[in-house]
Amino acid sequence: MIRLLVLCLTLIASSFALPSHILDAPEALAEPTKGVNWALIVAGSNTWGNYRHQADACHAYQILHSNGIPDERIVVMIYDDIANNDENPTPGIIINQPNGTDVYKGVLKDYTQEDVTPENFLNILQGNAAAMQGIGSGKVIASGPNDHVFVNFVDHGAPGIVAFPAGGELHANDLNDAINSMNQQQKYAKMVFYIEACESGSMFEGLLTDNINVFATTASNAQESSYACYFDDERQTYLGDVYSVKWMEDSDMADMSMETLQQQFEVVKKETNTSHVMEYGDLTMGSLALDEFQGDSNQKNGNGRKSPRLPLNAVAAPDVPMAILEHRLMAAKDVEKRIEIVKEMDKLLQMRKFVTDTVASIVKHATDSSDQADLMINTKKPTLTSHYCYKAAVRHFSDHCFSLNKNDYPLRHLYVFVNMCEARIPSARVMDAIDKVCGEQLGDFATGIY
Repeated sequence: MIRLLVLCLTLIASSFALPSHILDAPEALAEPTKGVNWALIVAGSNTWGNYRHQADACHAYQILHSNGIPDERIVVMIYDDIANNDENPTPGIIINQPNGTDVYKGVLKDYTQEDVTPENFLNILQGNAAAMQGIGSGKVIASGPNDHVFVNFVDHGAPGIVAFPAGGELHANDLNDAINSMNQQQKYAKMVFYIEACESGSMFEGLLTDNINVFATTASNAQESSYACYFDDERQTYLGDVYSVKWMEDSDMADMSMETLQQQFEVVKKETNTSHVMEYGDLTMGSLALDEFQGDSNQKNGNGRKSPRLPLNAVAAPDVPMAILEHRLMAAKDVEKRIEIVKEMDKLLQMRKFVTDTVASIVKHATDSSDQADLMINTKKPTLTSHYCYKAAVRHFSDHCFSLNKNDYPLRHLYVFVNMCEARIPSARVMDAIDKVCGEQLGDFATGIY
């Protein structure tokens, strides 16, 4: 009787047995491991006239740090020539809005000066610690398959590129190749990009797919400028950029556990009335809370500090150098000082004409007819697809004509190289035209900071 009872109980238990593949893999029964948040913040410029970029980046760091992301999981790349610049009337202090608080105090400086390069950026983003040994802090985004990654980049841009103060430009195809590689290697669960630059939409348009868990927003579409704001009379420069200050002022007061990425995007899109704020990639991620990327969801987020409604006095990024000189001229009391500023304004206009004429000459040498040259100069292709031709042309132009990391105005003319590459003019012919036009020393204009 007892033996019969044991046999019945065994048969009943076996009928409810779990499949062997589950028994052999007990981890399948466990909840997915909750990941952590990582962040990479980059200001891709230098010099006092570009104060606003490093101010934006420092403010971004303060938001992420105050909302619980530990410093060991935040990487900051800034040239670091602003806080203690000779032109800074408040040494050691950087502000991001008029009469604002210091955003420089305590900021990380993982990579500064000549270490702020596109190559280092890509290695840091992809967690390539070996490549960063002996450079800066050596920190990288060492994220894994359950982690979230937030990337904020602020700088000058052009079709398919964002600039760096050292080592060239970051091209859109290289960035998206890195993102796809990270996806294949399961180096993140979700990733978000906020990019402030002229024509910043071109970094993702037609490239970032919607099936790799990446959400991106940009300050402008693929063909327009982003805008600087908050001119400061004491510092004689712009303190911020419209898109950047709008998302950060929103984050400063937000309950990050309640506000979503999409809600912040809508706020920034509405309040950035100077350019078209765009979104790309997996838009379903817009339902995720801000603290999934800009803070630590295990702690109280947001300081509830509402920024005062200040006049932006926005100006298109390419017009910033002239606008600064105009403000300086209005503020100058001394006649000699005014004459000096007028001379600087004249030099700036001469430089811009020189760049424009140089680019026009390159186009004429590279094209088959004056009609084709006029088409290349007077139109803009909506989308860049010939990335390798364009990359070769831009690098040759920067090396032989105008150094793009020292003079941002030529960025405004890179669209002609997009046009020529999209028209299938061979890159060898374009580079030969560059050699012919820029073969002689171009003088101070080539390396100027305007």
